[in-house]
Amino acid sequence: MRKIIAAALSILVGITGLTACEKTATPTATSTPTTTVTSPTELPLHDDSKHDSTVAQTQEVIDLEQFITSKLTGEYGVYTNFIETDQSAEAASGHEVLSESASLRMLAAVRSGQQERFAEQWNLAKQIFDMNSGFSYRYSPKQQKLYPLNAAVDDLRMIRALYEAGEKFGDNRYTAEADKYGERFYDYNVKDENLYDFYDMEYSSTNTFVTLCYINLGTLRKLSIPSQFSKKLTNDMNVILEDGYLSDEFPFYETRFNYETGKYSSENINTVESLLSILALAEVDQEKSTSIDFIKKLVEAGTLYGQYSREGKPLNDIRSTAIYAITAMIGAEIGDESLHHKSIERMNEFRVTDVASPLYGGFGDVASGQAYSFDNLMALLAYVY
Repeated sequence: MRKIIAAALSILVGITGLTACEKTATPTATSTPTTTVTSPTELPLHDDSKHDSTVAQTQEVIDLEQFITSKLTGEYGVYTNFIETDQSAEAASGHEVLSESASLRMLAAVRSGQQERFAEQWNLAKQIFDMNSGFSYRYSPKQQKLYPLNAAVDDLRMIRALYEAGEKFGDNRYTAEADKYGERFYDYNVKDENLYDFYDMEYSSTNTFVTLCYINLGTLRKLSIPSQFSKKLTNDMNVILEDGYLSDEFPFYETRFNYETGKYSSENINTVESLLSILALAEVDQEKSTSIDFIKKLVEAGTLYGQYSREGKPLNDIRSTAIYAITAMIGAEIGDESLHHKSIERMNEFRVTDVASPLYGGFGDVASGQAYSFDNLMALLAYVY
């Protein structure tokens, strides 16, 4: 059994890319911000409680939607990258599609009130990714390969989008589907009330740990499971996430928690991961003020970088669209307008504003032609959050 799990873990390592919450091949350096920096002409409205306000369709949103729909989307969904590959690498690349992208697209459609787009995206996601044990994290059209693993973070995001769609659009069918897929998720990705990163359908096994940015507390609380199991699951995951806090001096979070050893581990601290952990805590009103103050300071200075040592020393000077998109969501979630607005401004520094570029309206590196699904979909979600 250990050999089987080790084999599955080797597959997981291949899918993680830069971070465990961003399962794509990631460029070694992010693009330089464009020289033309634009601010939103009208920021999206935000309802702190239910995300059910009508979202203003800014020019930024319109241009980004157009780029994603016309340039970054094909028959099977949103491309992992604008530039095609042979789709044979360990990490997803080229015009492969990810359940991550589908779930982000679904959530953005709900938050912006696009009922038809949501239905279209959900139907496509089921068609492409649905397996007996969960949603495959990855499909390669060229290889005609559906990978037999799910990713808990993406399954939970899909379930979350379904619950929100049921409420937003007044359609109980979505709520019923959320309940159904939530029960399946619990059956395969939870053991002894512990959440695991993935379930490998081929080997009928999970890994031995949970990546902290996979712990979506708000969605776990919504799962349609018996109350006694729900309470223990959410309480245990809450403790694991909160206890992963590093320090007041560097108020980010550990990478993973191993159930066999009872210990946390982090080689280095990836900013996207810690920000998603902070966002998950903010969604249940448990964010730490030290984390928010730290983020605000670095967003204001424009120096929130991609990776740090455990002591808080920057290990690179890479800034990215996704980083500022997530801080914008955190600001919106906690009702901090200054953090929200400044993060959107920082994020917009990476918008492609050259109308002659094939990447116009999106977020990417004009020089190399690289434009990643994660950056663009996180930016779209930040606009409509």
